[in-house]
Amino acid sequence: MIRVLAAVIFVLLGAAASAAPVTFGASRLEVVAEGGKRHAFAVELAATPEQLSQGLMFRRDLPAGTGMLFDFGTPRQVSMWMKNTLIPLDMLFMDSGGRVVYVEQYAVPGSLEPRGPAEPVLGVLELPAGTARRLGLKPGDRVIHSMFERGR
Repeated sequence: MIRVLAAVIFVLLGAAASAAPVTFGASRLEVVAEGGKRHAFAVELAATPEQLSQGLMFRRDLPAGTGMLFDFGTPRQVSMWMKNTLIPLDMLFMDSGGRVVYVEQYAVPGSLEPRGPAEPVLGVLELPAGTARRLGLKPGDRVIHSMFERGR
């Protein structure tokens, strides 16, 4: 019995160790707020199904000036949740031109409540909670990044 249990544990640990972790590309973007004030961020890019699914789950921190940019490829109805997300976040939802159409502030870690606008979006920018308030970010602001140039 002990040998069987040890073999099962070994197989499970081996399977877990062989699963490749999700990695993300890196980029920079700017958010242009009211009055033309520009705010730069270093972001990780989530574009593949695995990256979009993982997002910032299980992260213990997200330093100021950083974030994650979700690229959905084409505009679509999007709802985000905080399942397995350990840190509070602000979320900016952008249309295909990079215009912010909705801002969710201080999303609660672990919450399964869906968040998002009624209109289709091309991307979502997740930032450390409090960033939107501190910088005065709101709908109508614009995110400058190459993903918003594809359709032009």
